Amino acid sequence: MNSSTSPLQPPPLSLAQVLICGAMVVTLSMGIRHGFGLWLQPITMERGWTRETFAFAIAVQNIAWGVAGPIAGMLADRFGAYRVLLAAALMYAGGLVLMALATTGLAFTGAAGLLVGTAQAGCTYAIVYGVIGRNVPADKRSWAMGITAAAGSFGQFLMVPVESGLIRGLGWQQALFVLGAMALLMLPLARGLKEPPRPVTAQTQSVGAAVREAFAYPSFRWLMAGYFVCGFQVVFIGVHMPSYLKDHGLDPSVATTALALIGLFNIFGTYTAGVLGQTLAKRHILAAIYALRSVVIVAFLWAPLTPWSVYLFASAMGFLWLSTVPPTNAVIAQIFGVQYMSMLGGFVFFSHQVGSFLGVWLGGKLYDATGSYDVVWWIAVALGVFAALANLPVRESAIQRQPAPQPA
Repeated sequence: MNSSTSPLQPPPLSLAQVLICGAMVVTLSMGIRHGFGLWLQPITMERGWTRETFAFAIAVQNIAWGVAGPIAGMLADRFGAYRVLLAAALMYAGGLVLMALATTGLAFTGAAGLLVGTAQAGCTYAIVYGVIGRNVPADKRSWAMGITAAAGSFGQFLMVPVESGLIRGLGWQQALFVLGAMALLMLPLARGLKEPPRPVTAQTQSVGAAVREAFAYPSFRWLMAGYFVCGFQVVFIGVHMPSYLKDHGLDPSVATTALALIGLFNIFGTYTAGVLGQTLAKRHILAAIYALRSVVIVAFLWAPLTPWSVYLFASAMGFLWLSTVPPTNAVIAQIFGVQYMSMLGGFVFFSHQVGSFLGVWLGGKLYDATGSYDVVWWIAVALGVFAALANLPVRESAIQRQPAPQPA
């Protein structure tokens, strides 16, 4: 969106308003979910469930998030992000409460998986980035996305020790009730992202045409392939690392500190990626991030497992954690424009969530089958190499469209 406006285009929201409200929404939505791995052992032990039961519910959450993402994005592009954010905040709060009340694996999957996952589609990056794309000038877009992603990272850093303290102080059920109340704070924040109505005449491409154009474009498919790997790696590590460390005799506080360090260094990583995206080729940034992830995981597996090796791994991985988000979404806007950015970002994120589903589910499945997470760690390494190569062919220039036929 250019800074200038026309009679057909309402004035954009202020940059400060978009960044503050968008960052706070992402801080809450991403911060709450980042600590879900802390609930794996207390819930499975009290309910008598296997780790696969918990992992499957979180896997369904990720796939539900991915399936609902394009739909939520399309609704936000058409009717504005405000209404989508309101519905998502209410669903998020309700899902957290039902997670605490569920007494069967099926009910837990419905709450933690379907309800929370669908809610996350409407209150995370794709929706907020659509508002940024429509209201922030193109020369500041990658930077603004980096700022918002850094805020989500701060939420992860902030919320992990908060959630751990809530579990210790109140018990895991009461802790989920408190998180449900915190999710409702997104309701007033959504008001700050309420855009003025856009006239129908400003729509120059149909939804179907936009989807067909994107999926026919090779660079879009390469971005989806890379994002699949991103989802596999981060969700496997985020959910299963606390149990992996406890299995190896480390105190639970090490896992809590590690997850907090991931969130802390993610602040710097996402901001750095957003700033670099203003000047460097984004495909090179993405390829470097995925390649470095594989290197970091290999170093972690080969080094002696101590609290300090865990902290170093968490810091390095945290710097690379969500740093893929700003350049990936900036490339989408750069290639296809901002009219359907939330929807197209939702489709790319669907690929991310398919990877998340497999990462978290295979983590539990292969652990129950082999008694170890080793196989999944090496799968994550191989996928990182693949994603680095997959992003190199991406073309970042704006797609060339045929001009619309003029009436006689």
